Amino acid sequence: MSQLETAMGMTIAVFDQYAKTDGNRQTLTKAELKTLLEKELPNFLSSGKDKDAIDKVFKNLDENGDSQVDFKEFVIFVAALTCCCHKYFEQKAAK
Repeated sequence: MSQLETAMGMTIAVFDQYAKTDGNRQTLTKAELKTLLEKELPNFLSSGKDKDAIDKVFKNLDENGDSQVDFKEFVIFVAALTCCCHKYFEQKAAK
């Protein structure tokens, strides 16, 4: 498998790992998203302990307002976060 195929597979696996916690493998609840963020992205929120930040992320991700984050919404989040990181490292390299 190529690196990109591996990354795509890992994104799917991470979503599935956390989404299955409540029995519904198709979506993440706010609690499942909180656990995912704390364990998989511990450096992006203030140690994952900031409830307001997690509430804000969840609200922004829940594009259709169904109180769940589906895979499409999750992938958009991962892509946006990746774009921000890319831009950050480009700016750092330019200095």
